[in-house]
Amino acid sequence: MTRFSTWTSDRPWLWSWVGALLLWLAVVVIASGEGAGQVLTAALSFGVFCVVVAIGQMFVIAMGPGNIDLSIPANIALSGSVGMIVMAGQDGMILPGLAAALACGLAVGIANWALIRGFAMPPIIATLSSSLVFQSVAIAYGRGLRISPPDGFAAFTTAQVAGVPVMAAGGFILAAIMAVVLQRTIYGRSVLAVGQNPRAAHLAGVKVERTRFVTYTLSGGFAGLAGALMAGYFGGASLDMGKDYLLNSIAVVVIGGTSVAGGRANLPGLWGAALFLFLLVTMLNALGTGTGLRLVLTGLIIIAVIVAAGGEKTR
Repeated sequence: MTRFSTWTSDRPWLWSWVGALLLWLAVVVIASGEGAGQVLTAALSFGVFCVVVAIGQMFVIAMGPGNIDLSIPANIALSGSVGMIVMAGQDGMILPGLAAALACGLAVGIANWALIRGFAMPPIIATLSSSLVFQSVAIAYGRGLRISPPDGFAAFTTAQVAGVPVMAAGGFILAAIMAVVLQRTIYGRSVLAVGQNPRAAHLAGVKVERTRFVTYTLSGGFAGLAGALMAGYFGGASLDMGKDYLLNSIAVVVIGGTSVAGGRANLPGLWGAALFLFLLVTMLNALGTGTGLRLVLTGLIIIAVIVAAGGEKTR
């Protein structure tokens, strides 16, 4: 038992995958074995958006207490609108549109860092304040119009191979690449060092402010990319398409095994946590749970999973 506890404590991301597997089995039982493959395909299709956003949020949270990006929903709405407007429904403009959405997301991340650095604002206040500005820009820029994506882009975002969404396969590859970045590059190790102790990291030669700049810019870029992909998948950009990804991105990061105290991050757990959240809602819907009770049960189950994973050790 002690050996098992040690093994799981070294792999906190494992609990998210165990939870996702149990929920999938529960959904299969509730549905009397019907539609098991379709449920898994849907979980992968929707989970990839949460994973893309959560990767950036994970790097931010790993930098230590107080670091969080609350501008993600506004960033998704603005970047998705920019991407669709640049594409203008033309297949030949897909790449320029993606580049525009990514550039918009990166600009949002840079603006967040500028507020934190230039005005010495706490990240939670800086990113919350900027989100109001960017949401207003999205409203003015998009003018409430829902611009349809090019047919080629829409086909790509919904494409499947043997029941596996193409975007989900890309999401796994992206997560693997960022895992290498986190564990094998100077930047990734700098993020973890800053999260453990910013002052000690500075004395050890880590460029703390440069690391913070790259991290918030990275988070903005991932949110911008997610905005473009969501717009393609859902048939156009809308002002509220990112509303669920603020708390969900944080929940996925924490359930996936990243420490909110900073200095520890886990890429493998993001996918498990994203699947867990989707399957949890699917199970509660299958049981006919009302909206209010569903939200309460979702919160309680998430808390239980975090506690099972070992909770947070106070520094």
